[in-house]
Amino acid sequence: MVGFKATDVPPTATVKFLGAGTAACIADLITFPLDTAKVRLQIQGERQGPMQAAASAQYRGVLGTILTMVRTEGPRSLYSGLVAGLQRQMSFASVRIGLYDSVKQFYTKGSEHAGIGSRLLAGSTTGALAVAVAQPTDVVKVRFQAQARAGGGRRYQSTVEAYKTIAREEGFRGLWKGTSPNVARNAIVNCAELVTYDLIKDTLLKANLMTDDLPCHFTSAFGAGFCTTVIASPVDVVKTRYMNSALGQYRSAGHCALTMLQKEGPRAFYKGFMPSFLRLGSWNVVMFVTYEQLKRALMAACASREAPF
Repeated sequence: MVGFKATDVPPTATVKFLGAGTAACIADLITFPLDTAKVRLQIQGERQGPMQAAASAQYRGVLGTILTMVRTEGPRSLYSGLVAGLQRQMSFASVRIGLYDSVKQFYTKGSEHAGIGSRLLAGSTTGALAVAVAQPTDVVKVRFQAQARAGGGRRYQSTVEAYKTIAREEGFRGLWKGTSPNVARNAIVNCAELVTYDLIKDTLLKANLMTDDLPCHFTSAFGAGFCTTVIASPVDVVKTRYMNSALGQYRSAGHCALTMLQKEGPRAFYKGFMPSFLRLGSWNVVMFVTYEQLKRALMAACASREAPF
């Protein structure tokens, strides 16, 4: 099998931290158009009722959304907000993924046999910590992805301008808008994503169905992506709507969710499900496979540097 083999020495916390951030950035570069399509589908029709929204829908389906954006705004629109997205992943994924094993060991007091409770607790903790670090980058990323390039003035022209404008017009709290739903979403996402990956991988290895290499990582990541999408989509839609909303449009994240339910019905909470799954599934596969290989490559580099002969 192509790829680096597992080393005898387990990766350090620093290797995991750096590896997770780098792997997440690579995954974002590859899957960012799907994320942008997801955001556009999630905010579509938020000012209309379900009948009007269906009749006047600009975007229909994943491929239709991407093609419409390319035709009306140009190919670059698919990567609107990429800079903020990479900033977000470098800070966000490093914490929520890179520190997961360390936090899990803390809760199990160093035991190698972690129960489902310890895994869920570790996933919730690192997910919440990551939001505390990276929330402003998430707000800017969503705002950029939501704004159309054609047919009107754009809210922001650059990433730096977006940070400054939000802070000036909405105050410091504007950069932390949607923190509550984002904490909820990322606690859920982290538990669904990391714990599912962890459990699937452990099951495959203990049952001797696969060895600890690329096919095992691919299978575990794909399963984690599907489970995460099903569980996290409702919170993700509310988070996107609330982060992108104008000042005073919604009183709170709860009010945003209630308004969606009243105006658009329960199906609104699964708007953009297919691009969410395509994005999360592919993102998880790229991220976890890259992450596993980066950990091994970094540890191999450390070992060769310490023992050159």
